Amino acid sequence: MSNHDTKTGFSHEKIETSNFLMIVLILFTVAFGGLVEIVPLFFQKSTTEPIAGLQPYTALQLAGRDIYTREGCYNCHSQMIRPFRAETLRYGHYSVAGESVYDHPFQWGSKRTGPDLARVGGKYSDEWQRIHLINPRDLVPESIMPAYPWLEKDLVGAEAMPSHMKALRTVGVPYTDADIAGATEAVKGKTELEALIAYLQVLGTHLK
Repeated sequence: MSNHDTKTGFSHEKIETSNFLMIVLILFTVAFGGLVEIVPLFFQKSTTEPIAGLQPYTALQLAGRDIYTREGCYNCHSQMIRPFRAETLRYGHYSVAGESVYDHPFQWGSKRTGPDLARVGGKYSDEWQRIHLINPRDLVPESIMPAYPWLEKDLVGAEAMPSHMKALRTVGVPYTDADIAGATEAVKGKTELEALIAYLQVLGTHLK
């Protein structure tokens, strides 16, 4: 007879020698830990309620935000200032969750090939933004940002705006019937460059 006792149940040896069991238990642990951290945030007013004075994007600003995401600007620019001295000295007040409750999806991110844009609204003039977007090196010779000259020629897809705003209203953005009804006319004839500038100029301006 063997002198070794037969091991039963979830022993370390059984877990560590079974790839399937190890994967299942790791996934369970990660999922449980994630839920413990994330679920309480849905019940905190600081993360679910808009800051005082926050307004939904206008039709033109919303169109600009769509262009921002379409062109992949988020790949190089974050919109989240961390609460560290080095961050706030460079960019301004740190970001708070209540600023982004109407953003679907939010643009916080962590990749910064270019500067953070959370507080870029009003920092530069519309004309500066126009020149910079058409050819960044005209203003910043060392810039590696790509140029977007076609934005000055292409018009905003006005007809799509009402349905877009209706969809956002279903997830909590407080657009009124009047906002939606006037969306097409508000962006009709506007270039994509004008829309993108309108979006950039409102970023971070609601936090006083």
